[in-house]
This record gives sequence, C-alpha cells and structure tokens, in this order.
Amino acid sequence: MTNSLRKNVDMVNGPLFKNIWIYTVPVIMTGILQLLFNAADLVVVGRFCGSVCVAAVGATGAIINLVVNLFIGLSVGVGVTVATALGAKDDAKVSESIHTAMPVGLIGGIVLAVLGLFITYPLLSLMETPEDVIDLSATYMKIYFCGMPGSLLYNYGAAVLRADGDTKRPLTYLTIAGVVNVLLNLFFVIVIGFDVAGVALATIISQLVSATLVLLALARRKDSCRFEPVKMRIKKDPLVNIVRIGLPAGIQGSLFSISNVIIQSSVNSFGSAVMAGNSAASNIGGFIYTAQNSFSQTALNFTGQNMGAGNMDRVRRITRFCLIDVIIVGLAFGIAANIFARELLGIYLTDSPASVEIGVVKMLYVCLPYFICGMQEVMTGIIRGLGHSLTPMVVCICGACGFRVAWIFAVFNREQFHSLKVLYSSYPISWILVFATLWICYRSIYNKKLEKKREASL
Repeated sequence: MTNSLRKNVDMVNGPLFKNIWIYTVPVIMTGILQLLFNAADLVVVGRFCGSVCVAAVGATGAIINLVVNLFIGLSVGVGVTVATALGAKDDAKVSESIHTAMPVGLIGGIVLAVLGLFITYPLLSLMETPEDVIDLSATYMKIYFCGMPGSLLYNYGAAVLRADGDTKRPLTYLTIAGVVNVLLNLFFVIVIGFDVAGVALATIISQLVSATLVLLALARRKDSCRFEPVKMRIKKDPLVNIVRIGLPAGIQGSLFSISNVIIQSSVNSFGSAVMAGNSAASNIGGFIYTAQNSFSQTALNFTGQNMGAGNMDRVRRITRFCLIDVIIVGLAFGIAANIFARELLGIYLTDSPASVEIGVVKMLYVCLPYFICGMQEVMTGIIRGLGHSLTPMVVCICGACGFRVAWIFAVFNREQFHSLKVLYSSYPISWILVFATLWICYRSIYNKKLEKKREASL
C-alpha cells in the first residue's frame, strides 16, 4: 500500500464514529473555503464599492446555481461510482470512471462558459433585477461563467479523492486557491480600480489554480486512482453510472435553484436595500449549509464504499451517526449565527443599517432551524450511496421546490401575507416535509437491499 493510501480514511473498517469526523472535518473546511470565494467578493465590493455592488453580486447566486448545478451534480455520480468500485476492489472500473469523468467535466465547463455569455442578461431581466443593479450583475456573471471549466474539473477531481477517503488534499489546494482569490480581489479592486468585474476575475483565476492542483495530485498517484490525460475516453458503462446517479442530483439542484430564483425575484420586488440584506444573510447561511452538507458527502461516500463491500449493517450505523452529527453541528452554527447576527452582517454591509435589519430577519427564520435541512441532506446522501438517486430527486422537487413555489403564489402573494417573514417561513416547513418523506423511503430501500443480501447468502 502506498503512502498516499495510508493517509486516506478507511471507510469499510475501523471505528466508524471517529472515521466519520476525521473524514468530514476537512470536507467542512473545504466547503467553507469555497464559500469564502464568494464571501470575499461581497466583502471587498461592500467595503470599497458600496451596497449596490453587494446587491449586484448577491443577485447572481440563484441564477449561477440554476445553470451550474446540473453539471456539478454529476460529481455526485463520479463520487458514488468510484467509491463503489473501490469498495468492490475493481481497479479497472475505478480507472475507467476517472478517465470518463474528466473529459465530461471539461466539455461541461466549456458548454457553461459559452452558455453564460448568452443567458445572463435575459435571466436577470426575467428576475426583475432593479435597473441600478442589473448591468453590474450581468458583468459579474459573464466573467464568472468563463471559469466553469476549472470549477468543474476541480469538483470532479476532488470527488475522486474523497471517494478514496482523501479529504485533506482538496482542503489544502482550496486553501491555496482561496489565498490567491483574496489577494487578487484586493489587487483588482483597490489597485486597478475594477468593481464587480475585478472580483469575478479573481474568482475564476483561483478556480483554475485549485483545478490544476487537484489534477496534478491525481496524476502523481501510483494506484488505480491515477489520472493520465492520454487515457481520457468517455466510455459507456462508467458514463451510464455517473449519469444515473449524478443527473438526478444535478436536476434536483437546478430545480432547487428555480425555486430560489422565484424567491429571489420576490425579494427583488422590495428594492436594492432588501436585496443587499438578503444577499449578506444568504452568504452567512451558506456557511451553515456547507458545514451540514459535508455530512451528506460523508454519508454518500461511506455508504457507497460499504455497499460495494456488502456491509449493510455498517450502512445503518453510518446513517445514525451522520444524523446525530449534523444536528449537533447545525444547531451550534445556527445559534451562534443568530447571536452574532448584526456583527456578521456588518462585515458585508457598512453603509446600510436597514439592510442589516433585513438580514437579521432572514437569519432568524432560515439559519436557526437550518439543522432540519442538514438532516434532509444526510438522508439524500445515504439514499444516493445506496444507488437510488432518482428517489431523493423526486421527493425534494415535490416537497421543497414545489411547496415553496406554491407557498409564494398561494400565500405570499396575498396582500395580507406579503412580507419577508412569510416568504422565509417556506424554508423550514419544506425541510420538515422532505426529511419525513426521505426517512420513509430510506427505510424501504434499506430493507429491500438487506433482504436481497440475505437471499444471496442463502
């Protein structure tokens, strides 16, 4: 066994509770660093360009997620496919999956880069983005989309490393890229005098740095996870597995973004001051979501490897431990965020006290009960790791996206309920509905898998 493999977390053997935390902590830190890319953008433009620029950058998040999530979702398929092959010790399948995933990521990134140039302004107009914000938002998005090849290659490469139990190197590489991003933000905005264009340019350069480092790490491996560019071929079997697991995850993420686009449009109707407060609170809430979603990634990869190895009892324990952990982390982060809400929002918003107060409202209604969303995400990861990606997609689309859209049109749009508090209430209610349904689905799927294993052993 190579030195690189000894550094990885063993998902199918050893103490489960300890290994989950060893695996997850670097994933949490990696996700937080990714969020710092956008946070650095907001902080720099907020302090040196004003709250209108904060609103401009914040208004792009829902659209970017809408377009990008479909391709990012495929990285879920990459992770499950590689993890299952590793658990089954099928080296040929591992190699084929990696060399299929990378060209898919490169092609997807190029498609997104071209698509972003044409859809940016029409989508911003459709969302009723205010006139004092729309041009700046369009500039930011067009530049941001040009970095999609690097973004997808990093995500697909990091998915391979995590599937093999290596969560430390993605963290290291993203730390380097994050430092580059912050330094370039300050350089482009303060020294050169750019506004949102400068922070977008800094972001795409840092994404290229992280992608390069991940690909070099895979190229230096001596095992089945070694990446050799000359072997890149899109092969049918691994592609089918990646798409079967990843496409529903991507569709789910994109449709989630549609509901968020509709919610963002509702927020936009209140004006740029509310948009700025909402954007800052959303960015802070993103840190909580990322910490929780890390347990979903852990659940997915641990379940995938143990499925490949046939360890069904271990899957049950993974579910229990991940749910307990995500509740603890979600509550801790949510309570802390609300205690220090004004101080945190003040980092982003220096010239608009009204925007700060709007942010406080959103953090109370969304960040405090965020642990329920974390439970929902863990169940999604477990079910996908069991090889069923379509089920959580359907449940989340109906229970979250469908419910939120119905809430906006049936409740929020009524004059007596037309307030931000009513709008934000749709989040925790939808999380409760989705988690309850996913739990029922998980029990059914797990029992069927267990029964099949028993029949096979007989």
